[in-house]
Amino acid sequence: MATIAEIKSNADSKMHKSVDALKLSLSKIRTGRASPALLDHVHVDYYGTGVPISQVANITLIDARTIGVSPWEKKMGPVIDKAIRDSDLGLNPAMVGELIRVPLPPLSEERRRELTKVVKHEGEHAKVAVRNLRRDANEHLKKMLKDKAVAEDEERRAQDEIQKLTDRVIAEIDKLLQAKEQEIMTV
Repeated sequence: MATIAEIKSNADSKMHKSVDALKLSLSKIRTGRASPALLDHVHVDYYGTGVPISQVANITLIDARTIGVSPWEKKMGPVIDKAIRDSDLGLNPAMVGELIRVPLPPLSEERRRELTKVVKHEGEHAKVAVRNLRRDANEHLKKMLKDKAVAEDEERRAQDEIQKLTDRVIAEIDKLLQAKEQEIMTV
């Protein structure tokens, strides 16, 4: 049987994992600015194995709107170029010697609005996950009360603390969403 402290710390760590997952998915949403994290989920074929680009090349920022990819092996250049073209990012890399330049086209107003909707959707998923964790923690507390493992006032206090934790985490999610939307809408 878990203690109240274990239930609270478990809920806390799981809620923060939800926030971390949201941060990761938001980092993949392309804004007008270049970021090496944009290519994190693009995989290339390396001797028959699919590996992330970061494991076969250096990824750097050339300027605010251009990512530079320098392969560690000469023959990987065309493979990386093709992988970036075939990805769902809509990018058009250009080989300049051994360096692959990946310019980010400016976003249209319509595309910015679509991305804002995607951001809100991701945020809603994270909030639902946090609320589900709150519900699970509260069910554990109710079960402990039913089994007479805790007193009623202890259970009520623990539920209040879990609610406060939930409110804090949801406020953090809202702040992340607001910052990302601001970043997308900035021309």
